[in-house]
Amino acid sequence: MTALPFALNHMAAPGLPLDAFFALAKSLGISAVEIRNDLAGNAILDGTSPKEVKALAEKQGLTIISINALQRFNEWNEARAAEARDLISCARDCRAKALVLVPVNDGSGREDGARQANLRQALKALKPLLDAAGIIGLVEPLGFEICSLRSKAEAAEAIREIGGTTFRLVHDTFHHHLAGEEQIFPDLTGLVHISGVSDTEVTVADMRDPHRVLVDAEDRLDNAGQIRRLRAEGYEGPFSFEPFAPSVHELGDPAAALRESMDYLRSRT
Repeated sequence: MTALPFALNHMAAPGLPLDAFFALAKSLGISAVEIRNDLAGNAILDGTSPKEVKALAEKQGLTIISINALQRFNEWNEARAAEARDLISCARDCRAKALVLVPVNDGSGREDGARQANLRQALKALKPLLDAAGIIGLVEPLGFEICSLRSKAEAAEAIREIGGTTFRLVHDTFHHHLAGEEQIFPDLTGLVHISGVSDTEVTVADMRDPHRVLVDAEDRLDNAGQIRRLRAEGYEGPFSFEPFAPSVHELGDPAAALRESMDYLRSRT
C-alpha cells in the first residue's frame, strides 16, 4: 500500500499567517492543504485575495484541496446562495479543488422528512454553481446529536441521487465516532479529517471540538483503525489534520507535535 498521504488544515495552526502555515506544511513534507474562511485576522477573512492565496501556495509547491467551509449549507436561502457563489468563486480563483459543506448544527432542521428534503434542495441548487466552476462539493456530516445531518448513509443516498461527480463525502474520524455509524463509504469519500480525543473523563455524548487533539497513543476514537479500514476498502485520498483543541493551537512548536502524530499514525497503519 502507498505511503499515508497527509494533508494539513489551517485549524492545525490557526495563529500562523497563511504564508507561514504553507511553509509549515512544506517543512513536514505535506503537499496538500486546506484553507479556512473562519479564522479572524487571517486569510480569507482578512481580505487576502484569491490571487495572492494561489501565489503563496504555488511558492511552496502546495495543492489547496479545499476551502473550509460553507456553513449551514442545507438551510438554503438567498443569503446562503450568495455566500456559496462568493466561496465557489474564491475556490476557483485560488485553484482550490473543493468547498467543504457543513450542515446546520443548532438543533433545528432535524425532523425526519424535512432534513432529507432540505439536503436535496441545497445539493440541487449547489450543483450547477459547483459544476460551472469545476469545484467539488465535500459534504461533511457532523456526529453531534443536535446536527441536521449526522448520517453519512443519508448524505450518500442524496449524493448518489443528485451529485453525479459533483459531490463527495468528508469522513471525519471524530464525527464518525460520535455518530456511532458503522458504515463507511470509501468510494464516495473525497477527504478524511483526522483528530483524536485523549481526555479519559469526557463521555462520547459530551465530546466537543475543544477536545480534539493530535492523534497519539491515547486516542479514544480509533483513528488508526478507521484509517486502516478506509484504505483497505479503497480510499486513496488525503488524511487532513484538523485539531480544534486550544492546547494544540497554543503550541510553540506545532511542527514537532505534528511530526510526532504523523510518525505514530504511520507506525499503526
